[in-house]
Amino acid sequence: GILCVVCSANGKIFTFLFGVFDVSIYAAICFLNWRQGGAGLGNALINGLYFLPMQFIGFFQWKKRGADTEEGLKARRFNGRQWALFSALFIAGTIVVYFILAAFDKEAAAGFIRTAVLMDAISMVCNLIGQFLLSTAYMEQWVFWIIVNLSSTAMWLISYKEMGDSYSAIYAIKYFFYLLNSLNGLRIWIGLSKDSKSLEN
Repeated sequence: GILCVVCSANGKIFTFLFGVFDVSIYAAICFLNWRQGGAGLGNALINGLYFLPMQFIGFFQWKKRGADTEEGLKARRFNGRQWALFSALFIAGTIVVYFILAAFDKEAAAGFIRTAVLMDAISMVCNLIGQFLLSTAYMEQWVFWIIVNLSSTAMWLISYKEMGDSYSAIYAIKYFFYLLNSLNGLRIWIGLSKDSKSLEN
């Protein structure tokens, strides 16, 4: 996972090789946990049916945009209409996912749980959008990855404050590292996409 995000920040096509291993292993672990009576079926399905195929789509999209050449990846940027579309998708998706997650969480009335559900909904929607934009080589993916990493860091810090367990602290540190990487990715991709202005470029 770390190799994948570092390669993606630097516009290296190897990101998708590491991505295949990352999402496959995570999907398998979630599926096996579900088979043994635990949670994880949702994560197994999302990773196996969405994130895994997007690694192959991303590989061919990046190859088409020169990621495997000396010149390097030619990234794209949103136009105004695309900003409006993906902003609306983010807001609508977050609302829908929040109510779905809250409906499955019987303790959603508690203030801490409500906040955690909202952070989880934001993170999930941004992950889905971010992966699509990563695979199709849009610079704006980093806006969504930054939101993912901010919300995930906040969620695990809240969990650590409430529970005090080392598991939460480790995940807070992990997502803080991802946040730093996504800020660096935004800086690099602004340069990679400087000549691109629309979907047609």
